[in-house]
Parts: sequence; structure tokens; C-alpha cells
Amino acid sequence: MRNLLRPFLLTALLLAAAPLAAQDSTVVVVVRHAEKAVVEAGNNDPPLSEAGTARAVALRDAVEGMRFDAVIATDRQRTQATARAVMEAQGLTPEIVSLRYGPAHVDSVAAAVRRHTGHTVLVVGHSNTVPAIVHALGGPRLPDLCEPQFSHLFVVVLKPGAEPRVDHRTYGAPDPEGADVCPAH
Repeated sequence: MRNLLRPFLLTALLLAAAPLAAQDSTVVVVVRHAEKAVVEAGNNDPPLSEAGTARAVALRDAVEGMRFDAVIATDRQRTQATARAVMEAQGLTPEIVSLRYGPAHVDSVAAAVRRHTGHTVLVVGHSNTVPAIVHALGGPRLPDLCEPQFSHLFVVVLKPGAEPRVDHRTYGAPDPEGADVCPAH
């Protein structure tokens, strides 16, 4: 029973300490955009699906109690819609970082986070940018998220003079079975 409670206690501790840690630390919550609607081929900016809209509300509920100072999203509507419930609850507008896949985009997001040193920031990215953003902030090198993986949430705590702490957890509806097996390209 104790092992089952440990991840929940760690998450509760991190989330409860986040407002206090933000006084001398930067707390960054990094998620992938929620599920997107199926649209015509060639549309690279689909809205959220019904499941995605529900996940956006679940994100708001998962971070309840945290006070964000900034939200960083891409210019794709699905990232902004994923953050919308959090932004509306906290009276925020997103800082937009244009989506350019690769190191330049990740560097731009990390630079935007660093402009909020000592604050709490929500970052909404994409399947192949979220792990790279966590790494750029000092976390471990992680594999890209597979297409059906939407439930991952990373809390990165950056405290001056200390190694970054990363808490990886999930929120909202669980990913489907086998979602962590990406098809070969």
C-alpha cells in the first residue's frame, strides 16, 4: 500500500510546495497539447476533439492550487486551447512561441521560460517537443511521445545551485493500452 501511495504523495508535495518554491525557484509544468480533432488531410492546425476539450479541463483540475505567472504555447490552436481552462481560471493570456520543429523551437521555449525566473510557468508543446523542452530545462533526455500519448505532465523545479527536479506523472483520461509503442518511421 505504501508503494502505491508514494507517487501520489510526491506529486502532492511538489504541487503543494510549488507556490513556496517559486519564491526562489522556477516551477515549470510541461504538457503536450490535448487530443486533436480528425480533420481533412493537409490541415496542420486542427482544433481539440471532445476528448481534448475534456483533457484541457482535467489539466486545470490537475494543477488546481498552483498559481501560474505565465503560459507559453505555440501558434497552433490546439496548444492554446489546451491551456485555455487554466488561463481563464487565472486571468492569463498565452505567450506565443512560433512552432518550428527542432532545436531552434526548443531553444526559444527554454529562453521564454528563463524570462520568468522565480515564477511558475505552464508550457504546452507537442509530442516531439515536450521531451526536448524538459531536457533543455535541465531534465533527463526523454523519448518523443507517441501519437496517442496525451496524459503526460512534467513538473520541472529549477532551484539556483541545485540539480533540476523533474516529477513525471499523468492526468486526465489514461492513454490507450499500447500508446507508448511508437510505430517505426
